[in-house]
Amino acid sequence: MKPADFQRRLGEARALLLSQQFAPALSRYEKLARQAPGAAAVWFEYGNAASSLRDAGLADRAWRKALELAPRNAELVGLIGHQYQALRQPEKARACFAQAAAADPRAINPRISLAVLLEQNHRLDEARAAVEECLAIDPRDDQGRYFAAVLDRRERKLEEAERRLRNLIASDPKHPYVRYACRYELAQILDRTGRCDEAMVLLGEAKSLVRALTDTDRLLKGYDEGAASVRQFTLAQPRTILRAWAESFPTPEREPIPPLAFLGGHPRSGTTLLEQILDAHPNVAALDEPTAFLDVLQPAFYESRELSSARLNVLRRRYTEALQAEAGPAADGKLLVDKNPSPTARLPIWLRVFPELRVLVALRDPRDAVLSCYFQNIPLNAVNVNFLSFERLARHYADLMDVWLAVREWEGFAWIETRYEDTVADLPKEGRRVTEFLGLAWREEQARFHEKSRTKQLYSPTYQDVTRPVYSRSVARWQAYEKHLAPILPALQPYCRTFGYA
Repeated sequence: MKPADFQRRLGEARALLLSQQFAPALSRYEKLARQAPGAAAVWFEYGNAASSLRDAGLADRAWRKALELAPRNAELVGLIGHQYQALRQPEKARACFAQAAAADPRAINPRISLAVLLEQNHRLDEARAAVEECLAIDPRDDQGRYFAAVLDRRERKLEEAERRLRNLIASDPKHPYVRYACRYELAQILDRTGRCDEAMVLLGEAKSLVRALTDTDRLLKGYDEGAASVRQFTLAQPRTILRAWAESFPTPEREPIPPLAFLGGHPRSGTTLLEQILDAHPNVAALDEPTAFLDVLQPAFYESRELSSARLNVLRRRYTEALQAEAGPAADGKLLVDKNPSPTARLPIWLRVFPELRVLVALRDPRDAVLSCYFQNIPLNAVNVNFLSFERLARHYADLMDVWLAVREWEGFAWIETRYEDTVADLPKEGRRVTEFLGLAWREEQARFHEKSRTKQLYSPTYQDVTRPVYSRSVARWQAYEKHLAPILPALQPYCRTFGYA
């Protein structure tokens, strides 16, 4: 093939990949890889197309071929590391970042990527070594200085972390992420040391910087349209709707699936804590915000209005296969718990496909939940864009919990609510109640959940909090911020009453 023809076909494949037409893109890349078997970039993009179609095996083979062809291409090796990270394969990602760093002794990005990954896996000494390498290369590097402060805070060296962050902010960092992230990080330290007003000032600055980088109006418009549609549909259903769905899809027509439960609630309501308590049970595999619902079940559900038993079984199979792939072989034969706070508002979809689903909803004082969300520095999407203001957070809380309050009235629904404050006050008692709801006996090792949490990577923004025993510091935290929350307290008050918070 002539070089010009090859470049044209490669451009066509890339256009398909960028426009998320993954199946035709994969077909093009398969042909290109045969035509140019020595082109590492083609194999890399071939793997990306396969990964987008959730063919992890093909993606791995393609990326390994790219690594074999270009082992000293630091940029390409680092990109492959990020792809493995997105697939939740941290050890393969770590190996790529280390390889990229070795290939380029002056490269900052692979070393920072390695430090971030190691910190998320609680390997703080190794993360510190990677950061020190960055600072040895460039003592003024924004990312290295920021992450050194993050590690100080993780190691509870709060004064040193604060000093680093204040110096970093004063130097006017140019890295766009560091500009706002250092303010979020300093706000956490100020909150921990009782300087609440200053923490609010820092958070306001951080959120202004984020808004300047993102089309938040577009994200909010998409969120509002989706939330209104879900609310309208849910509130229009009779209380007997679940029984009607179950009758139209009777048990004998349902293909067997692994035992399954859903754990939801508003973000920052203790879902990660409860997930880790359950995951410490030897017969439970609790997944930390897996992508199977949002990436597989929900899109497939909306592909057609047909909801015959045959199609519902296809949806059940595709979702549970994706969930099991994320959980890995160690989850075979165990009860699968999908912990996902934000998709709680999509419970009607879950229950249409799984009428027998057991649902656990974590509750927390709405004022504490909203305040905690406001402190979170997480990549924006059409849901957590609401976390940029208290007004939008109150609206988001209402959108999600109104759906829950309607759905919990449906007849024939197996559900339980569990309060964060009750778990903090008496973990064995509340943990036992929830575990028994799932048909299992309480195990003493569940009270030591943090021992297991320290050995694995979690994907919730609060992954650090569940590596130590439960603590009561976050109960009634909102009271220190009452004047800042004052404009939205009337909107939250009905939910405080409904859920028993004075």
